[in-house]
Amino acid sequence: MSQFTLPARSIVYVMDAYCGWCWGFSERMGEFEVANRHRVAFTAISGGLFVGERAAAIANYPHIPKANECITRLTGAVFSEGYQALLNQGGMVMDSFDAAAALAALRAQAPARAVHWAHELQAGFYGRGQSLSEPATIAFNARANGLNASLVLRQLADGSATAQARLDFDLARNTFGASSYPSLLYVDGHKVHKRPATSRALATLNRELDDVLG
Repeated sequence: MSQFTLPARSIVYVMDAYCGWCWGFSERMGEFEVANRHRVAFTAISGGLFVGERAAAIANYPHIPKANECITRLTGAVFSEGYQALLNQGGMVMDSFDAAAALAALRAQAPARAVHWAHELQAGFYGRGQSLSEPATIAFNARANGLNASLVLRQLADGSATAQARLDFDLARNTFGASSYPSLLYVDGHKVHKRPATSRALATLNRELDDVLG
């Protein structure tokens, strides 16, 4: 897998596929990209929410149901019956390394659609109740979107996608200082403009981008 290259001037969406607030922002992020991708590049990178000791079963996070209620109330995001079944069972492990590797493998074939891949992965988890640690889940997304699923599976198996996930984490944390998700960044060379993401109106996001682009 070729190492991901960040566009010199771009909007960088820092997210985690297992982040409920990212799911709440996902639809608005898609609208923002559609409205502005003709004038600036968009991309998505993984931040790494559930890694190390935090990569644990959903049951280890008893605050999640209440958080989901808040997310739905503020953003209108829907948490599907399939996801609720996973939540009730409690045993599925949320491993952000696996999710980030999946994003890296999908993004490698169509980097201009990175925001779309971020949404697709979250739709698999929150919309269909699928584990993002299952290669079959990622292969399904690849095939459904016209990608080479065999290549995706090979990159997940040979460690190259995981290596890129680690680079994503480093870029998000050490280069951009993004420690919460979702984070929205306007990057122009060495200049990084951080903006809030959650519960932001599309008109507000567009106005702020107008200011940044001058």
